[in-house]
Amino acid sequence: MSEPHVSLDPSELTSTQEKLRGPLEEQLTSALRAATDRVQARYAGEPVAEVCRHLLDETRAGLHPDIAAGWQPDMAQFCQVAEAIVDGTIH
Repeated sequence: MSEPHVSLDPSELTSTQEKLRGPLEEQLTSALRAATDRVQARYAGEPVAEVCRHLLDETRAGLHPDIAAGWQPDMAQFCQVAEAIVDGTIH
């Protein structure tokens, strides 16, 4: 798996969010990549579901509280990243 990336579904965004979509995706992606690095560094054999939960917690912690509170992540995307951490296939 290459670097994780957050993509927002335009059909689920408000008009204000749509106008800020690019910078918002960049901020979310940056937080996810930092969280991935931290979770991967301390990975010790936990199951995918637990790694996924850690990724979500770490990503939200890296965001402004208002953004974290309003963001509804694609959990399938987080689980793919968690699976890559567990499998050792993330770069």
